[in-house]
Amino acid sequence: MMKAMPAVEVVDSVRTPVPPPPERLRDGYFEATQHLFAGLVRWTGDAFRIGPLSLIEFGPPARIVAGWSYPLTGGLLAAEPGGSLDLEEQDGLMRAVVHGYRPLLPMLIYRLTQLPFHHFQSRLALLRVRGRLPAPAPPAPPANRLAAGAVDALLCLVAARGRPARAALIATAYHVGGWSLLGGLTVGGLLFGQRVVALDGTPLTPGQALLRFAALPAALFRLRAVHDEVAGTEVVRP
Repeated sequence: MMKAMPAVEVVDSVRTPVPPPPERLRDGYFEATQHLFAGLVRWTGDAFRIGPLSLIEFGPPARIVAGWSYPLTGGLLAAEPGGSLDLEEQDGLMRAVVHGYRPLLPMLIYRLTQLPFHHFQSRLALLRVRGRLPAPAPPAPPANRLAAGAVDALLCLVAARGRPARAALIATAYHVGGWSLLGGLTVGGLLFGQRVVALDGTPLTPGQALLRFAALPAALFRLRAVHDEVAGTEVVRP
């Protein structure tokens, strides 16, 4: 007889000084996830799907004290029905809590693959539900942002001795490390008095920092802060 997979509990949270309306808390997480993946992962009202494949299925939401609870009813990523996804807001904190979910993947593989992806997706979805207002701190002026970016780009080029491929690797490690491990600071940020934070004022995760860096070319092409929009980040004065 096959041993049942253990149930897991996963919690993600963001600060939200202004509570979202109940309907936004109920629906926004799913809408934000679909937007995050540009429609590749679709929310159909009862499941997350990729094409014809149903990844995770949900029952109708039930009202709970702090928000809403969606029962988990199946899908390709679930070993069996059971558990819930609870979307809560209480005491200035918005949370997505998975209770009693049994993943189909073996636990080691789940922890190395699906779990980090879930944290990445949930954090970005919650930040999008939170919204950009109120801002976590006074925003950095656009001129300072451009100047800091120019300093950081020049440093990476000098370190790479002008070799484009090497410069790209150095720039990735430099920015992702500074944004996620050094309090959102780079050399350019230090010189011009600014740092990168998540929309709720917390430090960036490495996944969030990598997404922001990957979206920088789109920001340059479209002449707006696309990288901050997709990564749920803001550049602020310390």
